[in-house]
Amino acid sequence: MKQDQQLSQEAIERVSKMEAMLNQASEAIQELSSALDKYEKANDAIIALDQYYGGDKWLSDFEADEAGLFPHDMKRGVLSEDAAWNVLSDYHSLNVRMLEVVTAILKG
Repeated sequence: MKQDQQLSQEAIERVSKMEAMLNQASEAIQELSSALDKYEKANDAIIALDQYYGGDKWLSDFEADEAGLFPHDMKRGVLSEDAAWNVLSDYHSLNVRMLEVVTAILKG
């Protein structure tokens, strides 16, 4: 393009729109990368929770809580029947969702 020619309004709008998309994509990628780092670091905790919740120690602790043996001011949401189950179910659902999203993206 010669210096004396002017850009069309369409070109200006197109570049502005693509600039906004670049910024949106860059932000989303950075946020997802950070979230995945955090998710990866939590994986050991999730595995330990799954083993605990599915084992004899959880049942024993649950029964002790039902008998009032734990301090009343102690946080013990893990002994509710729903809290751990919900986290583990969400974990599974999220993993499936990530596979579906990545598969769709790669297939284009």
